[in-house]
Amino acid sequence: MTKFLTVNPESWLDDYGDMLYRYAVTRVRCEEVAEDLLQETLLVAIQSVAKFKGNSSVSSWLVGILKHKIIDYYRQSKREIPLLNDIDLNENLINHQFDEQGNWQISLNDWELPEQILENQEFWQVFHNCQSRLSDINSRLFILRVVDGISTEECRKLLGFKTDNQLWVTLSRIRMQIRHCLDVNWFNQEQK
Repeated sequence: MTKFLTVNPESWLDDYGDMLYRYAVTRVRCEEVAEDLLQETLLVAIQSVAKFKGNSSVSSWLVGILKHKIIDYYRQSKREIPLLNDIDLNENLINHQFDEQGNWQISLNDWELPEQILENQEFWQVFHNCQSRLSDINSRLFILRVVDGISTEECRKLLGFKTDNQLWVTLSRIRMQIRHCLDVNWFNQEQK
């Protein structure tokens, strides 16, 4: 008998529900969709409990199921989201980031050590606020590619990008937007 089967599936919602919900809502940016994905995840887990070998923790297994549910959601909804084109590029953002010769105008020297930032809850609030300012497709791309490490090819298929280049250009713009937002709202807090 696997160690998983000794766990009571009836307690999963109490034990893991909040963590799974937060995971989903940061990726789909819609509370109702996150709730639906959480329910679907738990339903699939209950139906699949006999297949679980116990090689990972219950929470890791549930997150894995949820990841697949999120990817399925992206596949189903990609037709509803218009893709960006070159007009969407914010020239002011580009001008803020680079000088006339194409050199970065922003110094990274003022940034705290990454380890300190990652442990700071206030930073994460600012980060999530910056991410919430992105369009749906940009937020999805950022989460899938940068946070979850989904391959470029899979991201392209899930989100409907026609070429890898289109995806990479969009991802580059997203990173500049997030960097600019963090520069203004976190690293240079006196500019708020």
